[in-house]
Amino acid sequence: MIRLIAIIFGVAFVFIGVAGFMPAFASQNSMLQNMAYIVSGVVAIMSATHIKLTQLYFLIAGIIYIVAAALGFGRHGDLFIIHVTTSDNFLHLAIGITFVYLAYYTRRQHS
Repeated sequence: MIRLIAIIFGVAFVFIGVAGFMPAFASQNSMLQNMAYIVSGVVAIMSATHIKLTQLYFLIAGIIYIVAAALGFGRHGDLFIIHVTTSDNFLHLAIGITFVYLAYYTRRQHS
């Protein structure tokens, strides 16, 4: 089940990243932010090959998203090379919390 969730998140991230490059879906995301979503999505799909890799992906990506949200809130959207909005920060925080929860929830289920 967790592997399917990783694939769903992966496809969604790739779609969001690719859509950010299309003029019809133009958003405030920078090219680097779109690339980060695509990479995150591809790694999520690749991690779905094994349950342990999926758990590790959710844990590491969750921590990265939480740190990105904390830096975004603390630095008023300035993530050094990427500028994010408050809504991006809340999205990253929600993704991070969800990912860390999934990593620990599945670890308890499969221990």
